[in-house]
Amino acid sequence: MRSNRMRLLGALILVLPSFLLAGGIEELQKFVSDSATGQATFVQRVYDSAGVLIQESSGDLKFARPGKFKWHYIKPYEQLLVGDGEFLWVYDKDLRQVTRVSLDRALGSSPAALLYGSKDIDSYFGLEALSLEDGLFWVRVMPYEESGLFERIEIGLSSSMVKKMTLYDYFGQRTIIEFDRFVVPSNFPVDEFSFEVPENADLVTQ
Repeated sequence: MRSNRMRLLGALILVLPSFLLAGGIEELQKFVSDSATGQATFVQRVYDSAGVLIQESSGDLKFARPGKFKWHYIKPYEQLLVGDGEFLWVYDKDLRQVTRVSLDRALGSSPAALLYGSKDIDSYFGLEALSLEDGLFWVRVMPYEESGLFERIEIGLSSSMVKKMTLYDYFGQRTIIEFDRFVVPSNFPVDEFSFEVPENADLVTQ
């Protein structure tokens, strides 16, 4: 199941008047433009093509646009993903292994680019306003790169804050991420997003 976590990098029917539906896109664009820094907690659930829950994990995240972030899985086991502005570092504590990938290659049109990539989301995604449901404005996000891991992403927002993301892959799996305690903006130490390979860990570059 560890591969499902990487799939986040290498992550988004009510009939309403058109002006109300368009509000979802405005909410997303406002979140991206106003959230230079932020932090939150999350719960992530992965469902197979039959709708069966196959993985649940939780943790916290911090970010500073563009390209600096920490995505820290705490339960059921620990794993750390760090973007330092140049590279993505994935540290699996149990395996004692660090994987390093070019950040441009890792973000691209991935779901992660929406949360802490550049503010120019229109260059990577097509946006479609969906319904207002359960108090959330929903937006469908379609990556322009068809070679990506996800076919589409649906994002639920409230008060210009991301509350929920549903990621659909090409094999029928869904990954649902719910965010809580979002704080924007946030203040971090200068070295918050730096990473050093632990002495007992092997480094793999891609």
